[in-house]
Parts: sequence; structure tokens; C-alpha cells
Amino acid sequence: MGTRDCMNLSLIATLELVGTHPLLAVVLILVIGVTMVSGATDAPNAIATAVATRCMRPTVALIVAAVFNFVGLIGMTFISTSVAHTMFSMVDFSGDTHMALLALVASMIGSIAWGVFCWFFGIPCSKSHALIAGITGGAIALNGWAGVVPGEWAKVIYGLVFSLVAGFGLGCLMTKIIERLFMRMRRARGNRICTHITNILACILAFLHGAQDGQKFMSIGVMGIALSLGEQASGSAGFPLWLMIICSLAISTGTFLGGKRIIKSVAMDMVDLTVPQGTAASASTAALLLVASLTGMPVSTSHCSTASIMGVGASRNPHSVNWIIARNMLAAWILTFPACGLIGFALATFFMHLL
Repeated sequence: MGTRDCMNLSLIATLELVGTHPLLAVVLILVIGVTMVSGATDAPNAIATAVATRCMRPTVALIVAAVFNFVGLIGMTFISTSVAHTMFSMVDFSGDTHMALLALVASMIGSIAWGVFCWFFGIPCSKSHALIAGITGGAIALNGWAGVVPGEWAKVIYGLVFSLVAGFGLGCLMTKIIERLFMRMRRARGNRICTHITNILACILAFLHGAQDGQKFMSIGVMGIALSLGEQASGSAGFPLWLMIICSLAISTGTFLGGKRIIKSVAMDMVDLTVPQGTAASASTAALLLVASLTGMPVSTSHCSTASIMGVGASRNPHSVNWIIARNMLAAWILTFPACGLIGFALATFFMHLL
């Protein structure tokens, strides 16, 4: 496995490597593209409750999300690269360098296409799961089922179950706790306090989204560089500062340009939240993302946020949740794995035979 000591990840060395392997340039461009799509489709979940409860104006919230996604991606990478290690370990792209890079390109094209499709219909799909499914399909096309490492891949399933079940349950519990804490306080004062807390939590959530998803997308860039050098990347490879900055800018730009559509679907159309309920949902989501980031569990911000919001809404009255929208979201989440996996597999097979 390649480590930072034996793999030169500097910008100059990477540019020189592009001259030898032009496909690496395509990989890096697609990394930027998939990161921007994540910013538009996944990152807005971090600020959805703050906007829905009118704690923040939409434009202000998008700026906050863009800034803290940037800070979170860079900041958490210096603290822990557990999520990246999981991404490196779940698939095997070893073999012919040219074929491996083609498979990686196909994987990301499938992920981007699915993300744009879901964004168009206002569905907060999981870009991280789309990416995972895409690279899994590409790895299978390249190396058969040996391209998948079941033990590491299982962490994706654990993360999915954890985010949905724990998100819903914690949302219900957090609502009860906040109601108990503020039950003797005047509503106006309680709302003011919850507004401040929600605004702080929106910053924290944006930070944690950058921390979670940023590492996933950067890991593909490092994987492309490693494959071009004939090596396998690992979590110990680290991330060069130039890649962190580029991906941070991409995810922030995507959030600012395309976030409003997802905010409307998640926190305005699905559930009518009060200010304290918004605080409960944000607190639940923050707790889930923090645990996942520190343990290396690849979860989706969309799943954590939406499950928490549904739990908060259902804790007061199950009929307050628009279950039709929730059902459509769940269907999109379920379809993400087979759709992106098949697209990645089909494109990788096509590219490898054609090119």
C-alpha cells in the first residue's frame, strides 16, 4: 500500500503525472464535478432546518453552508482520515493502469449523472452512496467480484441503517428533551434561544458535512494519482493541501448555486417544523455525523438529516409528516445503489472495450 512517504502528492508532481497519464486529468476534473454536485444535492441538508424554521434567511444560510463546508473539509482532514481509509479499502482497482483509470472515470460519470437527475427533481440523494456504488460497479467491471472487499463495504450498510434508525429515534428523543427543557419558559423567549442554537448547529452541520463527504471525494483523487503511479492508496496516504482547497471550493460553490431546491424538499415540503423542532432535528443530525466522522463510518448527510426531521415531526403527530415525499426520498435512496452500480459497471465495461 502506498503511503505519503513513497507517493509524491504535490501539485507539480501530479501535473507531471498527467502528462504521462492524461486520463488522470479526467479523473481529477470529475472529482471536482462530483464534489460540486454533492454541494448542490447533499450539503443543503445541513442548513435545511435553519431555513425552514426561519432562523436564517436562505441566502445567508447558503453562504454559511458554503463557508463551513470549506472549513470542515480542511479541518477534519487534519484531525482524522478514517472515512477516507474506509473508501480506499472497500474496492480494489489494481491491475492495468489504463484500464483502472477508465473504470474510475466511468464510476464517477455514473455518480454525477444520478446526482443531477435527483437534483432536477428536488430529491436529496446521497452523493456519497452514489459514489460508493459507482466505484463498486467500476471495480467489479475491472476485477470481477474480487474488486469488492466485503468486510469494508459492510460499513456502508451499517452506516445506512445507523443514519436512518438512529436519526429517526434520536429526532424523537431530542424533541422530547427540548420540550421538557423549555416547557416552563415563555414561547417567545424559548424561540429566541432555540433560534441561536439552531444557527450555531447549522454551522456545525455544514462543517461536519464537509468533513464527511469531502474526504470521500478527495479519496478518489488520491486513488487516481496512486493508480497512475502503479500503487494502491490507503488512509495513511494523506491529502495534499491543493486537493483539499480545490474540493472545498467545489463543494461550497455547488451548495451556493444549487442548494435552494433541496432545502425546499427536505424541510419545507416534507414537515412543517417549529423553531424548537428545528433545533431538535439539527442537534440529532450533528450527533450522528460527529460519531460517523470519528469512527470512519461512511454515512450520508441526506439520510441523517431527513431521518432526524421525520423523527421530530412524527414525535408530535405522525400525520404532520408528508409521507408521500418521504416515500419518494426513500425510493431514491434504495435505487441509488443498483442504479449507480450498474451505470458504473456498464460504462466501465464499455470504456475498457472501446478505449
